[in-house]
Amino acid sequence: PIGQAEPIAVQDAGGDVDAAQQAFKRIVPVPRTGEIAVNTVGQTDMAVTSLQNLSDTYLRPLKAFNNVVTTLASVHPYAQIALGILTAASNLIIAQANLDNAVLQLLEKVSSVYGFLSEDEIIKNIDSMRDPLAKIARVISACAQFIEDYSETTNFWRRLRKNIMLETQTTITNYTNMLDELMQQYRDCQTRDIQITIYRVLEDLNMEGMAYAGGAGLNTMKKCLENTRTEILKDIITWANDASPGVPCILWLHGQAGRGKSAIAHTIASWFKDMGGLGSCFCFARDRQGEHREEKMLTTIARDLAGHFPAFRRALAHALAEDHTLKTTPDSLQQWQKLILEPLSKAKGAIVGNVVVVIDALDESGQDLSRKHIISLLASTEAANLRNLRILLTSRALPDIERALGGAKHIKTMCLDDVPAQSAQRDVNLFVSKELDNLKEIGLMEIQQIVEKSNGLFEWARLACQFLNPDAFGQTVKERFKSLIAIPSGEGKELLDGMYTAILESVVPKSGEPFRRFCSVMRQLLMMLEPLPMPELNHMRSLFPDKGEHYDVAMVLRFMTPVLRGIGDHTSPVQPLHASFYDFLADRSRNEAYFIDTSNHQDLAYASLQVLGRELYFNICGLESSYLSNSQVTDLPERIKKNISPHLSYSCKFWAKHLEVSQFDLSIAASVQVIVESERVLFWLEVLSLTGALGGADGSLTSLVRWLEEHVGYGTTAMSAIDGLRLLQNFFPAITCSTPHLYLSALPLSPYTSFLGRKLMPKFSHLAEVTQGGLKDWPAIQLIGSPLKGHTSFVTSVAFSHDGNRIVSGSRDRTVRVWDAKSGDQIGSPLEGHTPDVTQVEFSPDGNSVISASGISVPTPPTLYPINHGKCPYVSKSMPVTTFNLCLQQLVRFI
Repeated sequence: PIGQAEPIAVQDAGGDVDAAQQAFKRIVPVPRTGEIAVNTVGQTDMAVTSLQNLSDTYLRPLKAFNNVVTTLASVHPYAQIALGILTAASNLIIAQANLDNAVLQLLEKVSSVYGFLSEDEIIKNIDSMRDPLAKIARVISACAQFIEDYSETTNFWRRLRKNIMLETQTTITNYTNMLDELMQQYRDCQTRDIQITIYRVLEDLNMEGMAYAGGAGLNTMKKCLENTRTEILKDIITWANDASPGVPCILWLHGQAGRGKSAIAHTIASWFKDMGGLGSCFCFARDRQGEHREEKMLTTIARDLAGHFPAFRRALAHALAEDHTLKTTPDSLQQWQKLILEPLSKAKGAIVGNVVVVIDALDESGQDLSRKHIISLLASTEAANLRNLRILLTSRALPDIERALGGAKHIKTMCLDDVPAQSAQRDVNLFVSKELDNLKEIGLMEIQQIVEKSNGLFEWARLACQFLNPDAFGQTVKERFKSLIAIPSGEGKELLDGMYTAILESVVPKSGEPFRRFCSVMRQLLMMLEPLPMPELNHMRSLFPDKGEHYDVAMVLRFMTPVLRGIGDHTSPVQPLHASFYDFLADRSRNEAYFIDTSNHQDLAYASLQVLGRELYFNICGLESSYLSNSQVTDLPERIKKNISPHLSYSCKFWAKHLEVSQFDLSIAASVQVIVESERVLFWLEVLSLTGALGGADGSLTSLVRWLEEHVGYGTTAMSAIDGLRLLQNFFPAITCSTPHLYLSALPLSPYTSFLGRKLMPKFSHLAEVTQGGLKDWPAIQLIGSPLKGHTSFVTSVAFSHDGNRIVSGSRDRTVRVWDAKSGDQIGSPLEGHTPDVTQVEFSPDGNSVISASGISVPTPPTLYPINHGKCPYVSKSMPVTTFNLCLQQLVRFI
């Protein structure tokens, strides 16, 4: 074999041959076109022979190359497929030769590539020059994509009134230049950086407002060390390349913490990205759970696919144009069906090869509920039909994930715990040898002891190398090595726990002021819902109510480099190098001495509210006009960076989350009053709108109302929060689109008897006033303006949940549907089971169940059906209306 990157080119190129072949068949006007196949280079002669009307001048180099195809394939397997793409692409270009001289130029270049690759010296060096060859494969893949999508491309150029021949010539010339440069690298036996520019025509299709999880993508710094994990990487690539019917479209890679799952995932993602075959890479992280990435996963993947594949982009844009609520719907089922499955189906045949999507560390999404819908969708029968999509999923084998994915026929499973010990130790040996190469005190014998001690855990090996830091206080490298080897042996979690304990014991005393400060700083890190850089951590700490906590976190964190990143760089967030470290600290059963209690967030709740009280102000980003939407303010990101500090952004998003986990406190309650009972509540909404986080505002206000319950003297604060909820329910789309309309539209149109209209409106001048016919109170129905679409016949009954967040409806189409009252999106699938028309529906008082009735004559016992956190998977039960009313009265009295 010539390198780990080779199989990727096979996958990417193989699909491109098929796609280019199909485009070729549609366009080339030759006899018996349907019988011409260019699936492999071995069939090239048949295709060439059928093209008798083409000039032999251009075909001669291709024929000559056929004589060495077998020899070349035996040395470099994916070269054969890459050359198949060249053949299909050149044939298509030949068909266009009479229209544009640039096509002839590219054909000449293709011919020269064949001649070049036929040279003996080139074939001999192909192993050492795999990087340029991989880049050629990517360029060829892009050419095939351009060929396949050429008709749509020319249509777009025509709509823009562009010169189609000029645009075609420019594109082909650029590809020709790239091939020239790459072939020169072969001649020079050098690998130089070259900018590979893929020319895709991405029409300006509106996807504004579609959720995207920034920072959740590929991290090439996490890749495997070169020449490690080769067996499992090849197995994964073989699976991803396989286009045979019945091949599982999802691969679940699982194993204990520290086995290297993420390193493998990021390696696969990076390699496929190099080849142009990566659709998306989406990563969960324990310290990012506050971002609720699970809600944005499918929309992020959809946007990534749209950015890579024009046909998918057009299909997605069509779906969004038909139903704009898909951009913001929280319904994962709709996202899955409308944003992923349907566009993929419509783009079938236009997306070349198997597209790889990587989902890393699903177990770090949060509690089971956070990923329930994701694993349900991946385990569904619909997922089994993802023809040319390959999803690589990594996680620990948590019970909920294993139950859902373990037995599905369309999901292939690989367990890193089952990797042969010899293979794992070989790879760990390579890693440790590289990391400790500069330590003279550590020789081959010591390295072997570390490898054996690691038990195949890469994270343990990394920690061990960090532990042997020669700059450690008060110990030599040899002394620390002895301490390392003395750590009790074990497996998996126990081995990591021993390593963490040894690291902490070497730098943190178990009593006194230094220990108390360690616990305080680590408590702050563990409770943060989004990581912040050290200056921001210090700013938040300076606002803690206890002045004894006002010290520089660096006095603790500078000793934590083996387990934390972002310490030496004051611009990077402080994060764990591995999620297992935070798990270790937060679990008393694993760690009694250094256990960190995170049950009370009072310090961060108080500090966040102090930040809001001090730093919020009107028009914080200095927007000059309300005529522009936020997305049309070209320098908005720069304005946000300049005017909204990371700690202010954090406090706006998460103050209520910390409040939820705080005991009631008078000083915190007073800080809440300062914000919610003044114009600062509008300034807070302004920041959330600017930063794209307004969707969390209703949850914050709801949490505040719950936190104030049963506490006397805070009625005005609670009513102000409820007013804020009503404002969001009525004006959310306008405020999200254009922040100034929070003041120019939402505030003036609020009821004049409300807190907002009565108390805050007078504080702003030059606003429009409703002189006649204004609202006296908020509308009884809090719902967005768009209609609820889904029922296929007359709606017979509608009811709100008691908290106003959901709506249930029954219809003559014999279904019951549940809706999100704020967005109007349907939650889950329709409830089916009634045979006559549904006549009456109602929520239980706690909002967790619905009850429905239909017009039948035989009484049926009442049955409640759980909402199940936004999903209604249960079949509804029929009963007479009279029985329904009686049962509902009994139910209300009972509850």
